Amino acid sequence: MANEKQRVGIVGVGRMGLAMLKHLVKHGYPVTACDLDEQQLARAREAGATAVKTPAEVARAADFVIIGVGYDDEVNEVVLGAHGLLTALARGSIIAVSSTARPDTVKALAARARTHGVDVLDAPICRGRFAADAGTLLALVGGDPAVVERGRAVYRCFCSDYAHLGEVGHGQVGKTMNNLLLWINAVGLLEAGRLAETTGIDLARLREALLMSSGASDALKEWDMISFTWALKDMQIVADLTDKAGLSLPITGAIKELVKDARRIKATNAPKWTGKPA
Repeated sequence: MANEKQRVGIVGVGRMGLAMLKHLVKHGYPVTACDLDEQQLARAREAGATAVKTPAEVARAADFVIIGVGYDDEVNEVVLGAHGLLTALARGSIIAVSSTARPDTVKALAARARTHGVDVLDAPICRGRFAADAGTLLALVGGDPAVVERGRAVYRCFCSDYAHLGEVGHGQVGKTMNNLLLWINAVGLLEAGRLAETTGIDLARLREALLMSSGASDALKEWDMISFTWALKDMQIVADLTDKAGLSLPITGAIKELVKDARRIKATNAPKWTGKPA
């Protein structure tokens, strides 16, 4: 029936995936989850999901499966592996890739999935772990309009915004551009903060003023939550797109190198933009 809730699966119930799962359960969706981390899988079970061992088992229990693993090779294994989703998903099912991945990876998976009668929704998410807890994530989606609409109700459980950017791959393009701008701003804040410190100015007071000016950014607003954990991975995706396009983007190249040390700096000796210790 049209008003029946889809059976949802989640592969990867880490910090973000578990928060998403909790919202789905709260909204009455039957959820089946798997993860290599037994502790996270136990937390998923405690939250009301059915816990299983492999993506194939998820596929047998669900017709809409969200992938939330970390890297492209993991996404490929979840979908194409010996115990992957495509070994068991029924025709007409949807695989939603909410991992941050290369656009070409998601497009290739969509082509393979079509041979099994399965659609792919390209659906990376933005705004981070606290937005996941609050259910205010942003999904940047790519895919056939009918598939995008079918995913809307599911993603509205944990996303306050759901933006359709185009075909499969364009969701990942949107996430890549978002992350490029984030890391440009975050690296800039390391350098601007270090320079400002030499003048003796109160950085926290300066931050409040900048948030009212053209120097404002989400990186400055959420400075305490910036960790650079995934920055190098994000910039490697940017570099891959840059090389394939044959473009020379010197600022982008510099940011890719600078984020390699930015995680250590942020954790140990960052400018104290909020006045709080690192």
